[in-house]
Amino acid sequence: MVGDAKGIRQAAIDLTQRAVELLDIREHKGVHPFIGVVDVVPFVPLNGSKISEAVEIAHEVGEKLWEKLKLPVYFYGEAAKIAERKELPYIRRGGYKALANEIHEPHRVPDVGYGLHLTAGAAAVGARDFLIAFNVNLKTKDIDIAKSIAKNIREKDGGLPGVRALGMYLETCGTAQVSVNITSHKMCSLQRVFDEIKMWAIEYNVEIIDSELVGMIPEKLYSLNMKKQLRISNFSESLILKEKI
Repeated sequence: MVGDAKGIRQAAIDLTQRAVELLDIREHKGVHPFIGVVDVVPFVPLNGSKISEAVEIAHEVGEKLWEKLKLPVYFYGEAAKIAERKELPYIRRGGYKALANEIHEPHRVPDVGYGLHLTAGAAAVGARDFLIAFNVNLKTKDIDIAKSIAKNIREKDGGLPGVRALGMYLETCGTAQVSVNITSHKMCSLQRVFDEIKMWAIEYNVEIIDSELVGMIPEKLYSLNMKKQLRISNFSESLILKEKI
């Protein structure tokens, strides 16, 4: 969603309310980390807007989600009120089940509200720069290979700068996947991430089936050959941010 401060604030609240009305976290099936039906609500400044404005909106929305829906909120990114919570993986570590067991412990208490919403869980609301979510599917069912590749490429284990990665198995597809977040496209390009995964895939004697973008990318990252070069199965020009503004 793209809009001015007032519009985007209300849209985020309305969307979350509808999701809380319709969805039940207890029925969710999936392997990506999550803590709620509206898991993450990031605000990203565009077109000259300042990160401080995004932080203000994030705090206002977080307060409203508790006030209106009794949905507990953790602030992350530049909106974090606790230093450790700046990184989203810190908030989501262990996922919903771990949070359900630990939410009353001092280090896990929400920034806004308390306890978990019975059917909606919790939400992480933040302000950050543009993030690129990129998944690469491997021609293997061996999750250990995906986990090893993820470990080799992620920044915290000595890999690529600005890269987070997890290895997982997609039961519905019967394939292992390397799921990547590029937190700074200025530090590391999509092409570099793909090439690194490809290099390690060869090392483990597996092929890459295809890749997918989750969400949009800035126009400056677009190239005519990227669909072919990165084997992006879901690519269309609608994934370019400028096309949506």
